[in-house]
Amino acid sequence: MIGLSRPFLEIKLSLARIAASNCTVLITGETGTGKELAAEFVHANSTRRERPFVCINCAAIPDSLLENELFGHGRGAFTGAEASYDGLLTAANGGTVFLDEIGDMSLSAQAKILRVIEKKEVCRIGTTRSMKLDIRFVAATNQDLEVKTSQSQFRKDLFFRLSVVQVQLPALRERKEDLPLLLKHYCQEFRQGPGMRAIEFSEESLRALLRYDWPGNIRELKNLAESMSLAGVAGPIQPEHLPRRFRGAEENGVDPERESLISALSWAGGNKAAAARRLNWSRMTLYRKLSKHQIATEGTARLETVS
Repeated sequence: MIGLSRPFLEIKLSLARIAASNCTVLITGETGTGKELAAEFVHANSTRRERPFVCINCAAIPDSLLENELFGHGRGAFTGAEASYDGLLTAANGGTVFLDEIGDMSLSAQAKILRVIEKKEVCRIGTTRSMKLDIRFVAATNQDLEVKTSQSQFRKDLFFRLSVVQVQLPALRERKEDLPLLLKHYCQEFRQGPGMRAIEFSEESLRALLRYDWPGNIRELKNLAESMSLAGVAGPIQPEHLPRRFRGAEENGVDPERESLISALSWAGGNKAAAARRLNWSRMTLYRKLSKHQIATEGTARLETVS
């Protein structure tokens, strides 16, 4: 977990406190905010760190296979069951079970997982003896479970069981101060071959990335770093090397600045010193902006774009 922004550090401190307990945790947040990483952090900082961490994607297991995958089966329980199978929950005994995308579970599946959370025991298919388990449950979702419970799409009793402690992860747009640090980390991760330098981003590219809203959050940032690492660009990544959605963020930021500059120069009749004062810029900043936006001034009132 990487970051130095206040929202990130507050969440990290909260997760560290939670890890010291044995309570059930519900981690919420937008897609790509790092919910699985947060769950791994809780496990790694708990007394269960030496025991298994088992991740179960609740959206990926169909109801017809749920009991077998989670609870296991005994030998001869059904045709083809030539050997017994412990199931994922038994495999996690003593450790932590991460229920990812819990909001996508069907109501029937929710009832089954609720019983396990309450009883801390499982009964394998084809057997009659229950097995006690010592498991901590951490669940995650990008959905609003309170809304889903009000719409009878999620069990209230399961929601209350899961949300003993609830943690909301911030979106990347809420912690943009961490973006350069995260980008550097992923660029190092995706550098092409041992001993090779990681790619770098120019200041102009970083400004474009900071203007972007990052709907895909950290996962989108990681994908960008990997894509740029494979692009084979010589030297720092420039705005023109970025995918169009990032360049659009930069261009949208440049246009108002250009318009403000032209407006100030028109107001000042082409007097650069007066225009700089109106914009609260130094004269050197004004000249740099004129060059950046390819604006030339002639006489006292005429403004034109340099062709």
